[in-house]
Amino acid sequence: MYQYYYVNKKAQPNGDHEVHTETCSYLPSNENRSYLGYFGSCADAIKEAKKTYPTADGCFYCSNSCHKK
Repeated sequence: MYQYYYVNKKAQPNGDHEVHTETCSYLPSNENRSYLGYFGSCADAIKEAKKTYPTADGCFYCSNSCHKK
């Protein structure tokens, strides 16, 4: 299912920049996120995010299949 994805500009305490869907309840505020694009999977969104943030990771809640366990 295609969705709009964003990456958090602010790193988590472990250094990861989380990737979120636009409907995620943990989506960062407008000033703390960057638009990544419209993707069919979180894996594609993370690939795009890693171009800017090499430590990008999927959000546990909205991109769990791409979240490092």
